[in-house]
Amino acid sequence: MDTKYIFVTGGVVSSLGKGIISSSLARLLLSRGFKVTIQKFDPYINIDPGTLNPYEHGECYVTVDGHEADLDLGHYERFTNIRTSRANNITTGRIYQSVIDKERRGDYLGKTVQIIPHITDEIKRNVKLLGNTGKYDFVITEIGGTVGDIESLPFIESVRQLRWELGKKCICIHLTYVPYIRAAKELKTKPTQHSVKQLQSVGIQPDILILRTEKDIPAAMRRKVAQFCNVDPDSVIQSIDVPTIYEVPIKMHEQKLDEIILRKTDTPYSGEPDMAKWNQYLDKLRNAKETVKIGLVGKYVELQDAYKSINEALFQSATYEDHKLDLRYISSEKLTDANVDEALSPMDGIIVAPGFGQRGIEGKFVALKWCREHNVPTFGICLGMQCMVIEFARNVLGLADANSTEMDPKTAHNVIDLMEEQKSISNMGGTMRLGAYLCRLAEGSKVAQAYGTTQVEERHRHRFEFNNDYREAFEAHGMRCVGENPESHLVEVVEMPSKKWYIGTQYHPEYSSTVLNPHPLFVSFVKAAIDNKKK
Repeated sequence: MDTKYIFVTGGVVSSLGKGIISSSLARLLLSRGFKVTIQKFDPYINIDPGTLNPYEHGECYVTVDGHEADLDLGHYERFTNIRTSRANNITTGRIYQSVIDKERRGDYLGKTVQIIPHITDEIKRNVKLLGNTGKYDFVITEIGGTVGDIESLPFIESVRQLRWELGKKCICIHLTYVPYIRAAKELKTKPTQHSVKQLQSVGIQPDILILRTEKDIPAAMRRKVAQFCNVDPDSVIQSIDVPTIYEVPIKMHEQKLDEIILRKTDTPYSGEPDMAKWNQYLDKLRNAKETVKIGLVGKYVELQDAYKSINEALFQSATYEDHKLDLRYISSEKLTDANVDEALSPMDGIIVAPGFGQRGIEGKFVALKWCREHNVPTFGICLGMQCMVIEFARNVLGLADANSTEMDPKTAHNVIDLMEEQKSISNMGGTMRLGAYLCRLAEGSKVAQAYGTTQVEERHRHRFEFNNDYREAFEAHGMRCVGENPESHLVEVVEMPSKKWYIGTQYHPEYSSTVLNPHPLFVSFVKAAIDNKKK
């Protein structure tokens, strides 16, 4: 079967959920037995979001091959169980960089390099890259931003060209907003009409409209939209707010989105998608009676997208343990010895979040000291694990000035230090240990028990590491180094066997937790928190 291409564009406002719609559609097509992949095109000029502040773009997601990507790739993986790579996320910066590199090499034979055809050809080449592998029946491409953004224009123009080149092998879904005006008690379709007109003005006629809404849109209103926008009446679908994003695939299937796409692309199909496991998960979610209360200690607590993958991994694990998740965000900047007991004692378990830099770090030490002394299940991830090590060095090993050389380059006790291969690097972009690496776990450790194996592969995003010069002292005083990379002997996991559950990982397990396969370490942590609550 020839690869079919589905484009998802957005209008009116950003953050409507193009990534969730793309992921939901991928889930439905996968459940029908098709081979599917998703890619995200981001119109910003950064090469990748690796150096972006989380306030700009939420969390930076890392793929197995070490690419720093948009957080939508996390949604793709959670919904589809498919590992993404560098090929699944392209930015304007990467497109321009590639074209400029080619121009410098003389690939364009002295021609004037222009947006059309050179930039658009490069975009089209990237769109087709995954399709040309012959591995996929469908490639879903989400175009970031909204129609009308000046930086999105080359991407939209590339989609227009591909519509002509690919014919029925290409389909365009436009996601737009239908606001509810409370004062008038009315839904308004005018923003959608304008958004579609804007898309039509650059030469693209959408095949399917998905209307994002807080209120049910009457059938007569959907027919009106179809009429104004030249779209088949059955191809105007509403995406109404639901309690959880994981219900969106079900809502889309109820309106036959998957069937409409298969029909419009002349793809033979039969029967219904096999959503049995997905529905089992949703049943657990709806029927959970008990609640587990987890405190997340970090510096971006007012910005929940900064910890998106952690939130979802906890949410999935709690659901599989038949509990609702009550996730409380605790600002590490505001935690002190005076208020820590009040802030943390109501929690069944604590996660100390990853991050970079000095801000909020002392509050993490305060939280970890309290958790260690009160024997509360505690999970430190990346910088959270490094803070576990520093706190232990200060308060158990008696090294009062122990620190990371990231925070204090002159510290006498650099229990966390810059990785050897990083010492000569000054360039910020893409310099970290990134992507999946092997980790060997100690037999009999809590971590090995959680995984059910002693050999795992997990994703990294860091420049600093545990300093092995101190390993013996830590082990002698009760903090064991129970996971290490077999080649570099980099310490990847620490745990305190004497505690209920006190574990830190240098890697980011949250990146590989999905709806159908929750991460075993998060499941183990949530179980420990539930047990702690009962006691």
